[in-house]
Amino acid sequence: MFENRKYIIIGVFCLVGLVYLTRLFYLQILDDSYSLESSSNSIKRVIEVPVRGQIYDRNGKLIVYNTPVYDLYVTPRQVKIPDTLAFCRLMGITTNEFDSLMNLAKAYSSVKPSLFMRQLSKEDFARIQDALVDYRGFEPATSSMRTYPARTLANALGYVSEITKKQLDNQETMYYRQGDYIGHNGLEEQYEEQLRGKRGVRYIMQNVRGVFKGSWKDGEYDTLSVPGQNLYTGIDIEVQQYADSLMQNKVGSVVAIEPSTGQILVSVSAPTYDPNILSSRYFSKNYIKLIRNPYKPLINRPVMASYRPGSTFKLIQALVAQQQGTLFPNTVYSHAGAPVKCHGHPGSVNLYGAVQYSCNPYFYHVFRRLMYNNSETNTFKASAAGLEYWHDMVQKFGIGERLGVDLPSELKGKLPDVEYYDKVYGTRRWKFSTVYSLSIGEGELLISPLKMANVAAIIANRGYYYPPHYIKGFNKPGQGVPEQYRERQETGINPKYFEPVIVGMRAAVTNGTVMRMANLPDVELCGKTGTSQNKKGEDHSIFIGFAPAHNPKIAIAVFVENAGWGGVAAASVAALVTERYLKRRTDAKELEKFITEKNYMPAVVTSPPKPVVPPKKKDTTRKDSTRKPMLAKMAMVTPQGSAGN
Repeated sequence: MFENRKYIIIGVFCLVGLVYLTRLFYLQILDDSYSLESSSNSIKRVIEVPVRGQIYDRNGKLIVYNTPVYDLYVTPRQVKIPDTLAFCRLMGITTNEFDSLMNLAKAYSSVKPSLFMRQLSKEDFARIQDALVDYRGFEPATSSMRTYPARTLANALGYVSEITKKQLDNQETMYYRQGDYIGHNGLEEQYEEQLRGKRGVRYIMQNVRGVFKGSWKDGEYDTLSVPGQNLYTGIDIEVQQYADSLMQNKVGSVVAIEPSTGQILVSVSAPTYDPNILSSRYFSKNYIKLIRNPYKPLINRPVMASYRPGSTFKLIQALVAQQQGTLFPNTVYSHAGAPVKCHGHPGSVNLYGAVQYSCNPYFYHVFRRLMYNNSETNTFKASAAGLEYWHDMVQKFGIGERLGVDLPSELKGKLPDVEYYDKVYGTRRWKFSTVYSLSIGEGELLISPLKMANVAAIIANRGYYYPPHYIKGFNKPGQGVPEQYRERQETGINPKYFEPVIVGMRAAVTNGTVMRMANLPDVELCGKTGTSQNKKGEDHSIFIGFAPAHNPKIAIAVFVENAGWGGVAAASVAALVTERYLKRRTDAKELEKFITEKNYMPAVVTSPPKPVVPPKKKDTTRKDSTRKPMLAKMAMVTPQGSAGN
């Protein structure tokens, strides 16, 4: 019995040993993966960075492409520089910059290559290529740089730059390495995953001096990189550049939308900048200059700026009130009993005339009836119920929430509700007299230019919209567009209620609040002007509209800060952009000259210099002296600062 047990134990040990020997044979003879890992001294793993996808406009014109450049990597432990000063002269850097770059490389790793200098042009690389042989530890790698031939759309496109430490640490899947490029802001960030492609890996053999000796195993373990997808946008680059030219010397925004699809045709944020300056190795210096610019060109005003919509908001009031049943096209209101003043049009008007002349008292009465649902009783209960209905209806126009545009920086804006006023004034401590400024688009309302362009698209469509978006497709138009941009959004307003509003909008352009010169032939622009109050300077000029009146092709919103009356600056820009899009040319040369010569840039107010207080002198007078030193009196006098805009 014991003899049999001994053989069983010996058999088990022999079986285990056989398993280990078999596994060892497989790993050392048959499987090359561990051999690959253990041969780091002779086999190098090279990451193949894919070509980033290009960006096109709606007509196939190139907006963004890649220019081949070279990056220079350094491995600190291998570095051998006979003459540091000569090396710095060759690279065009100072010795301090050299020390800083080397310290960063050593901090990352002394044995791994890290980025030393990026984006050397073909000419710069050709100049230093032969000399690099004398400097061990430096190795070039081909790369690419984003190039923007149209020099426009900077805020919407975003930029590509080195990944930040925070982004590296927050990766859900480990894809990026230190020194990799990644899209920041705009479409470059929004569609990063599609534009970047998929990187590949090559294994190459090299000798101890790093000289290339061919592919490992004839590329058996290599994986090919997959180029990024090309992005087609709805932008019309010709009209975009023209709108840019009209907004020179102005602060504001122009947003145009194709009503039938929701595609964004024009997206101007003024003042803007040449996107190429953030696509070079001088990125940091240029970025700091943009940050310090007092006009804040890095703000993407179409989706990030918030304004009171002014009289343009009256269009929504008219539609909501008609749907509620408290307003009809033939409803007439006089100026009597309204705390808001009008612009001087003759007599009482109906709905058509109220839109045409932008009558403040008319829409005060409209909003009052809406809030009380035709009741004359001025109670909190009526105000709260009316405001709740109004809020819910206005929200369906995309106000007070994100529209879902394909940019990472869209802000919600503000649409006040019952809860808001209860919090500000106390529960049941407010009534209609507290909120009537909403009737003319003032008060607590805050709306972005994109949202007002979308309102124009809703009216053009007679009651619905598609969420505004830049994308038209990946690799070809219509392919890969997210489903959310194909879903029709209803406002709940009966289409018949849009007709009297549109008639009034057309009359506003032909014989209303829009300056005569902006009524262009063969354009049939329907619009509404607005003048948004601005406590820090001149009022903001606003215009929203669409054209033509039937089967509209373009909806537009223009905001020009500090430009005053909406029927002048904003309406002029909108008319010219609309004409260029519909006719592909500009016939209104006089209007074009008028608006391009206008300069509405507000003066930059700098902080007053701090007063220079002279140092206190030692008091050598007797303690019982009543004489005060003259310097002490001077130190108490400070210059007054100038008032802000």
